[in-house]
Amino acid sequence: MVEFGTGYFQPMQREYHDHGSHGEHEHHGFAPSAGGTGDVGITIGDLGMSLALGPVPNVAAVGAKLRAGTKTMEIGFFGMGKGSGQGHTPEMYGEKQRKALEEIGKANKVDFTTHTSVGVYGLAGMDQQGNFSKSSKNFSLTEIKRAIEFASDVAKGGPVVVHTGEFQRPVVDADWNEHKDDPFYKKFKMYPDEEGRTSYKVVDTRTGAVMQEARKNRKVSRPVWNVAGKGQDYTEGGEVRKVTGNEPYPVYIDYLGNRVPPEQRVPVYDEKVGHFKVEQLEWKDLENEAKIMTARAREEWRLWKSGKLSEDDKKKSLWRERFLKSDVKDETQIEVRPEEAYIISTLETNAANSRGWASYYGGNFQKYIKTIKELEQAKELYQKIEQSTSENEKWKLKQQAQQLSRFVPPESEMPVVLIDKEINEMKRQISQSQEAASAQQSQAEEARETIRHIQSAETYALNEAYDAYAMAAMTAMKHTDALEKQGSLKKPIAIAMENLFPETYGSHPDELIKLVHGSRQRMVDVLKQQGYSESEAAKRARTHITATFDTGHLNMWRKYWVGDENKSIQENNDGFNKWMLSKIGEMVDKDIVGHVHIDDNQGYQDEHLAPGEGNTPIKEMVELLKKKGYKGELIIEPGADYYTDLSGFHSVMKTWRYMDLPVYGKGFGGGGGGGGRRGRTWNQVGYGYFGQMDPPYFTVGAYVPSEDWTLWSGVPMD
Repeated sequence: MVEFGTGYFQPMQREYHDHGSHGEHEHHGFAPSAGGTGDVGITIGDLGMSLALGPVPNVAAVGAKLRAGTKTMEIGFFGMGKGSGQGHTPEMYGEKQRKALEEIGKANKVDFTTHTSVGVYGLAGMDQQGNFSKSSKNFSLTEIKRAIEFASDVAKGGPVVVHTGEFQRPVVDADWNEHKDDPFYKKFKMYPDEEGRTSYKVVDTRTGAVMQEARKNRKVSRPVWNVAGKGQDYTEGGEVRKVTGNEPYPVYIDYLGNRVPPEQRVPVYDEKVGHFKVEQLEWKDLENEAKIMTARAREEWRLWKSGKLSEDDKKKSLWRERFLKSDVKDETQIEVRPEEAYIISTLETNAANSRGWASYYGGNFQKYIKTIKELEQAKELYQKIEQSTSENEKWKLKQQAQQLSRFVPPESEMPVVLIDKEINEMKRQISQSQEAASAQQSQAEEARETIRHIQSAETYALNEAYDAYAMAAMTAMKHTDALEKQGSLKKPIAIAMENLFPETYGSHPDELIKLVHGSRQRMVDVLKQQGYSESEAAKRARTHITATFDTGHLNMWRKYWVGDENKSIQENNDGFNKWMLSKIGEMVDKDIVGHVHIDDNQGYQDEHLAPGEGNTPIKEMVELLKKKGYKGELIIEPGADYYTDLSGFHSVMKTWRYMDLPVYGKGFGGGGGGGGRRGRTWNQVGYGYFGQMDPPYFTVGAYVPSEDWTLWSGVPMD
């Protein structure tokens, strides 16, 4: 900046807003300037600002915001679907308005980035009821496509920020909280006794609907299956074998000692009490059951891949749908989770019950058929007897019929008539048995078919998310190629997944890494099918799928940090800060961070305080990013200052002050005698001209085209 008065003149640092030819920087004009002046290695020109269209009404307002002096501005949208006055969407800005925004950016030498509607929470397709809907997924994809087209028309490239938040999941039992060799093992918990009250959703992959929640504190009852113990003999394929104890899963046997497949296993009969044994499975039992099911599935996978399973066996396989997925390349990708075992165990019990009733009714069916055949033979015999018996002797036949009949009181009918009634009754019972047996068998088969489509909500949601992010990135790639062909590309358009709130998946750094890498791999698979080489596909995926790291969102994990009661508050806060910085370093090292949002809070809610006004160690974060070579945007996201201060731009000025970035200028400054670099402070600047209390005594960035420029007051700058 330049300050005016008497004394001496210090030239403005050209790094502040010196864009050169605007577009010749690394990464097509978006790279931050070099040679930082602050203690974290950045300049004012490295910091951009976000602006959400909706609360800000129109194109002119955007232009006004640019004149405050930022190099990069992120345009975001509050609306979804059809826009409104308070919730703008990209589609509300037509061709002329988009052109106007593009020209405003050129005139002010400002680069734009884009933020998809803030109403998008992940791309797994979770709806308001917690189910996963293809239509919800497609709706979110459409919102992203609109933002990509806006970024192409207005920004000519750059990141398109998308909120994650694929689904809700527990914290205390999350994978990243369970690594015992991690120094931060079990350092997060949402509430007391979360371990005991944790629940996991299981979905039906045919519909995406949540079938049931598997709760850790709820037991599952099921039969005790008849298995051969270690050292016990059993018969298989006509040969007697012995259980070694090294089998991948239990050896199920029938009551005669013959080995049977898992789907035909039988319960143990307790002779003392006169009924079959039942057990209640706790969560640790389900974890073990999941391992057994995984072993069963992997063994079958090996047989499947080796061609040793017949087509009929393939159709009957409980794991068929898992095997048929295109992304399953080896058996290690086949895993049954405890929550899946929870539901599968229940369904297997139901199926066994239905098979039992089907067998019972089916057995009666055969008995009834046999009885009918016997009655038909008896009828034929009595027909002959009746024909050869005189009328005077037929009373004897009626007497015999009374002995044959099951009806009480016996009727004065001839045997043939009564036998016909018996046959009709048998046919009725056959029909009933047939319907009951087929219904029970259908229920058993339906349970087995449902088992084939059982999937953990996390597994299902991640697959859906990978697919959606890859599709969005393909759209970004096509628009990037079109801009490059036109010669107007500033920077490749990239889907930039943002870590959101701790309660949803994607907010934890490990989850964000998994989302980015999984989506990149899915895009690689798609591109290879289109003829790209592995290396070119990987390069494209790396270019068009990245992450947005939000400082404030990461700091919100502070409320779930499990502190050490033997340490002070400051020591525990320092421990949490250490965790944050370690995770930021890990995200950069794993090559996912392509965009950064800077905002602060007190570790509870997403209040968007100005940096330095909360307890987020933003200086240390930015310094670490710069040391590790981060060259992307640093976007300040104002929030609270729109309501608690004079304007949202005061968050930007507070950041300049917080980062110890200098006020450059000339002479009279009221604070430093001779003026110069410290002639005025950011506090004086922020609440002077920007606070509309003093006339402007400085200019900003691109608004200083030469040293011959003069103020509105006519005072020359020489």
